[in-house]
Amino acid sequence: MNDVEKYISQFNPVIQVRLTELRQLLFEVFPDAEESIRYKMPAYKVGKQYVYFAAYEKHIGFYPVYGLAGIEGELNPYRAKGTKDTLHFLHSQPLPNELIRKIIQLKATSSE
Repeated sequence: MNDVEKYISQFNPVIQVRLTELRQLLFEVFPDAEESIRYKMPAYKVGKQYVYFAAYEKHIGFYPVYGLAGIEGELNPYRAKGTKDTLHFLHSQPLPNELIRKIIQLKATSSE
């Protein structure tokens, strides 16, 4: 069991399923992503950038999401209050897989 699998295993089974789904989606879109734990959360190097996720009681946080002007309208419903770079995916709703795919693809091809 690697460090990310250990991270996921500490949550209740429902949240574990959601985190595993997000992890699999990351590798599906960007198979060469480098997986690690940074800032005490799963981190994935996609291209020159990182994306992170973390589980909380009511949501999964997804970071950093900025500089994606082309899909800003799609991001707004998930934007965490008072932030420019954080999305919240509520446990009470399905993960927005197509949006997550777009974010990963854009981050992977960004030169920032």
